[in-house]
Amino acid sequence: MNTEYDVIIIGAGVAGMSAALNCRRAEKSVLLLEGDCVGGQTAISPKVENYPTKQQIAGSDLVDEIFNQVMEWGAEFDLDKVEKVARLDDGSFEAKCEYSTHTAKSIIIATGAHHRTMGIAREEELVGKGVSYCAICDGAFYSGEDVVVIGDANTALQYSNLLAGYCKSVHICTLFDKFFGDKALVSSVLSKPNVRFTHNLALKELVGDDELTGLVFEDTKSHDKVSIQCKGVFICIGQIPHNDCVKDLVELDKNGYVVADESCFTSCPGVFVAGDCRTKKVRQVVTAIADGSVAGFNCCQYIDSII
Repeated sequence: MNTEYDVIIIGAGVAGMSAALNCRRAEKSVLLLEGDCVGGQTAISPKVENYPTKQQIAGSDLVDEIFNQVMEWGAEFDLDKVEKVARLDDGSFEAKCEYSTHTAKSIIIATGAHHRTMGIAREEELVGKGVSYCAICDGAFYSGEDVVVIGDANTALQYSNLLAGYCKSVHICTLFDKFFGDKALVSSVLSKPNVRFTHNLALKELVGDDELTGLVFEDTKSHDKVSIQCKGVFICIGQIPHNDCVKDLVELDKNGYVVADESCFTSCPGVFVAGDCRTKKVRQVVTAIADGSVAGFNCCQYIDSII
């Protein structure tokens, strides 16, 4: 099946759905394609507390509300994984999916990213029960508690700085023998009286039944077992963007993110990007939704300019 739309949006996370909503309000035909689950990382977040108008809401509930709104505005949706996007000779774009092929005048990339995990037993089971990948999202839940941050670069240091403001103690554990973040940030974080660090630790075990109570590491030099009691662990070892399907279409940075600023323009005219899959510093639900709005607005202007 081959169908043509004004815009194809790749990814039905909050960024993609925001873009779809804005494009439909501009009366553009929209196909929203998702290869995994609607809502992305937001859908699996136990609690969202930094979304305006919502004191607290389960991520899945927030996603359902946004998705229903987008569908009511007339966007089309297909659960089909996009494998490759290419520009055709006439200037339009073709999205080849696992089960179908579609064409459009413009493309919005909203493929998202996922946090790199440790890959150890019970990690997924304890997400939201002591295991987190985002201190900005979940840090306040651990006010007055002892927490551990795993990571050695800027994100881990920034999270540690944030957590030090309301946690009883912050213990930074790194796999290697040094920090790889900015020197000024390292100095700032380690000047906090409730922050300490230990290098050369490899996480081996998550301790606790229904909730996390501690961690077991192996010292990579002595091979001794190191146990640390904590209520929460923030794993900051990077993210993996889902941009393979557009790697031959737009410029990506060395980490695989689509290169774009707040305008959401990519290196390819007619292709826009929104959310966690683009180069940016702040990755939250509200910033992803903002990206979707900007990308949708600029996409519609592009379509109007070529008609």
